[in-house]
Amino acid sequence: MLLSILVCKHAYAVSLTYPRAESDSDSRYQYDWEVLRTALEKTSARYGAFEIKQSQHQMPPARVSFEMLRPNSEINLFVRATNAELETSFLPIRIPVDRGLLGYRIFLIRPADQEKFASVKNLDDLRKFSVGQGRGWADVAILTAAQFNVVEGSSYDGLFPMLKLRRFDFLSRSLDEAWREYDERHLEHNFMVESTLLLYYPLPRYFFVRRDADGERIAKRIEAGMEIMIKDGSLIALFNQYKSDLIKRAGLAQRRVLRIPNPKLSAQTPLNRS
Repeated sequence: MLLSILVCKHAYAVSLTYPRAESDSDSRYQYDWEVLRTALEKTSARYGAFEIKQSQHQMPPARVSFEMLRPNSEINLFVRATNAELETSFLPIRIPVDRGLLGYRIFLIRPADQEKFASVKNLDDLRKFSVGQGRGWADVAILTAAQFNVVEGSSYDGLFPMLKLRRFDFLSRSLDEAWREYDERHLEHNFMVESTLLLYYPLPRYFFVRRDADGERIAKRIEAGMEIMIKDGSLIALFNQYKSDLIKRAGLAQRRVLRIPNPKLSAQTPLNRS
């Protein structure tokens, strides 16, 4: 009887394993997992204890999708920019984790090219430059549909030396990603954050789980927790904690805004929840 009580006391109502980033120096997902942890904490009284951990192995996007479709995979949740294909294969929690920030894109460039980018006036001017992206990223299809010359890199870490070696002209990153990557990597790879342009396309970032009974149970809890976070202000507080300084560094008021559509969004995609 005592053993049974102890087992129940320390059992987890939900155990989540998310994919390890594809690079040990990849800090892009710290905010996302803190949002997840907070959402689960907000629902502990109703749903019970929880456990969150990362996978043992590093996983690029294609590996994540493959693993999530395997019945006995070690991961059961991931976070990614949404598209209609992902929403068919997996169950999205339709609350943008980063409040839509991922769709606001600034560029990492070689310092010698700043003057060329400063002369860009419209999308046709920008299309004269080749853009680097990671293989399997949602942006590839969006930029290709907008008639950009997209060069895909096989790994996240490999994109930065590719820029330095002129394999492409700019690396398109979200406002916060660009500055974080600049701080972490520019001394090694000699790049800068372009100072005059902002490319925008709608690109909400969701948590995804499996389309099965267990996934539906997990999704219900995460959605409930994120709804609480929106109402009590803790989502915007976390967003500001992780993102506000990086957004300020982008100098949005001084940038020329260029817009392209995202033809890969599903009709069910809400863009303004948080």
